[in-house]
Amino acid sequence: MPGFEFFGAEERKEVNDVLETGIIMRYGFDGPRKGVWKAKELEKAITEVFGSKYAQLTSSGTSALTTAFAALGIGFGDEVIMPAFTFVASFEAVLRVGAIPVLVDIDETLTLNPAAVRAAITPRTRCIMPVHMCGSMADIDALKQICDEHKLIFLEDACQSIGATYKGRHVGTIGDAGTFSFDFVKIITCGEGGVVLTNDESVYTKCDGYTDHGHDHLNLDRGADQHPFLGYNYRISELHAAVGLAQIRKLDKFLEIQRKNHSLLRSMLAEVPEVSFRQIPDPAGDTCTHLSWFLPTEAHTKAFVAEMKAQGVLPGNFYWYANNWHYIKQWDHLKTATTLHAVSDEQKAALLKLSTTSFPASDAIMSRCISTAISLLWTEDQIREKGEKMVAAIRKALQA
Repeated sequence: MPGFEFFGAEERKEVNDVLETGIIMRYGFDGPRKGVWKAKELEKAITEVFGSKYAQLTSSGTSALTTAFAALGIGFGDEVIMPAFTFVASFEAVLRVGAIPVLVDIDETLTLNPAAVRAAITPRTRCIMPVHMCGSMADIDALKQICDEHKLIFLEDACQSIGATYKGRHVGTIGDAGTFSFDFVKIITCGEGGVVLTNDESVYTKCDGYTDHGHDHLNLDRGADQHPFLGYNYRISELHAAVGLAQIRKLDKFLEIQRKNHSLLRSMLAEVPEVSFRQIPDPAGDTCTHLSWFLPTEAHTKAFVAEMKAQGVLPGNFYWYANNWHYIKQWDHLKTATTLHAVSDEQKAALLKLSTTSFPASDAIMSRCISTAISLLWTEDQIREKGEKMVAAIRKALQA
């Protein structure tokens, strides 16, 4: 799954280009850098590969989301509808700009249930944020239609689905803005990094300034820049961008390998009649970073997890229902509004309400779901061996 599995001479070459100049910062120092601008190169490559007009690199996927919210004008008191299954960064970014996360149920796409989204809309709703989880995509047409009907902003958190497409368009480029994460375990990595993608020049200009203390970047002399608005230091470094530049050139190869390995493992699990699979709105666009599948009941799924643990081969099979990073069931710090900085009264009330809010539809899905991470390094023999162990564990769990 992660790009770091294919580190090699290409990454070292790009990083060495930067080290030879000694200019690690992405802005300024025009003379000493000797024409080496890795962040600019990577932004250009991103627009060309994914088809967005603009790309603004950031220091992480979390800062990319925060930047996108700010550039889209989402702030204090605005409600953002998001799924109960995501990574914690999604709600962290919402809270960072003073907005209110409104969590709703998912369906068997493992992303936002459009019916649940409709039911959650209030006069304060400003944005719908699907999170394209585990390499695949949300039901984009249905969600976009809701946004159009209610004049809401459509922000795609595509941090886990770099390279996924929906009806021929890359996820992250379909909404008003989208974000990728390039952290260490993403499909392509910078080590740490992120990007905001958009086709709106005004949104891009705001992202460009917001990530660099509000600089307008209109002058050769950085000290002569104006600051039209406040910003923060969400810059990526040249070293991180250099790694990403080598990685993006390998994306097609990553996807080819993942899809082959995913297909072989899926065919083995499909031999068990009781196993069902995640719904993919556009199967041709799945990156296949994970094979997400279901057993009939929560008890069966827990028995499978216990059996794989007993064999010492659970790593790589994620039971999100008991994972404290990805599902609301374990987000006690969110539900108790436990923060080191002040939140508004409205935010605190909304978070505390989550402690008494149930998500039975999501629980029924996540309690039966396993997501198996697909490695780029597996051989066919290793896949067959892994599949045989998983099938044996599944059959044993079904008898429990």
